[in-house]
Amino acid sequence: MDTVMLARALFGTSMGFHIIYATIGVGVPLMIIVAEIMYVITKDEDYKIMSKRWTKGFAILLAVSIASGTIVGVLISLLFPGFMQIVGQVIALPFQIEIFAFLIEAVFMSIYLYAADRLPTWLRLISITSVAIGAAASAILITDAHAWMNTPTGFEMNANGEVINVDPWRAFFNPSFVVTAIHVTVSAYMTVAFLVGSIAAARLLKSNISDQERHYHKKSITLAIYIGAIMSLSTAINGHETAQMLHEYNPRKLAAAEGLFETTTHAPLSVGGWTSREDQEVKYAIEIPYALSFLAGDRFDTEVKGLNEYPEELWPPLFVHTLFNVMVGIGTMLIGLSFLAIFWRWILKKELPGWMLALFVGGGPLAIIGIEAGWCFSCIGRQPYTIVNVLKTSDAATQANNVGILFALFVILYAILLVVTVAVMVSYFKRHPVETELVEKGV
Repeated sequence: MDTVMLARALFGTSMGFHIIYATIGVGVPLMIIVAEIMYVITKDEDYKIMSKRWTKGFAILLAVSIASGTIVGVLISLLFPGFMQIVGQVIALPFQIEIFAFLIEAVFMSIYLYAADRLPTWLRLISITSVAIGAAASAILITDAHAWMNTPTGFEMNANGEVINVDPWRAFFNPSFVVTAIHVTVSAYMTVAFLVGSIAAARLLKSNISDQERHYHKKSITLAIYIGAIMSLSTAINGHETAQMLHEYNPRKLAAAEGLFETTTHAPLSVGGWTSREDQEVKYAIEIPYALSFLAGDRFDTEVKGLNEYPEELWPPLFVHTLFNVMVGIGTMLIGLSFLAIFWRWILKKELPGWMLALFVGGGPLAIIGIEAGWCFSCIGRQPYTIVNVLKTSDAATQANNVGILFALFVILYAILLVVTVAVMVSYFKRHPVETELVEKGV
């Protein structure tokens, strides 16, 4: 593996690890807000206990998220110095603002974590809402740099390769900023909703829990189902907008996502299968006629550019079609699962059966896999560019020869952090079971 591939592998592994914690860090505050509001409305102590327990878990995960995020920031500077030369001149603004977003999140998280029981309800809500705003703003601002890499604006380069005529606000509000910001936020909310649903469903499948705890977890999974349904559907709608953005600004990436080689109107959407470079088709796929054209331009006769419009050395890796399918497939399954649960519980008026609870147990891990596949698709689909049509990854990456050692060390570090995080979470909640809190509160 050459230096460029090692640099990509190390940074990709770091992002893949960090994104789990970052996603949960954005999504959990929303769940806490909803639980707090439900407590205000119903005066049901179960919801107060939910918000308290979710906050404890959030605090543990936030510590690892901060550490892994710091590592990612350092690594991008070390591994891609050519990229940082341009970023520092053009798109530094969101990183500077993000410091204040993180400050808001940290300050109000400390207030909520250590003083929630001493605060009046309205001040508690303000505190956790501020945490949610700070967390979402941090994710959006950091992701803005990623959006700019896909649709770079706000600068020019002269014949000597120097950056000139920089407009930082135009770079900030690049063409894919809004679509990407919405996608990152709603997908995080969706993921955490299904993670909460997974935990509640796993407990409800046990036969040895008390009626008190069973009622508690039924309320928890109800919140998860509704928020999961809303956010998964929102993610799908936003995905349609993302396809249109790709069609306009990065058709090469859209063509790779669908394994489309020839420019065509009435382009079909290829579901499943794998892309064959030799045969220039997606093997064993199910084709939905005209669907890709409609996704790209809201018309069945929209012309969609194929990969053959570009030199082959500029094609993204063709396995991005599989990543795209994993992301979309999981999202579709989660939409179906959440709306099926709504229909079963609130239309048919029946308790969720064991087989459906088992599906919800798998929903959280699937949502995490979907997030990972989505980020991999977005970043790998941009190749061979780090900044689309401006800077190739081979020109941005370091030429140092010790990246392989770093890669091995960081993989070990991430494995240790993951094991420690799980161990701490399991240990804490075993020592503080929900049944004890329910009894203490007199529920």
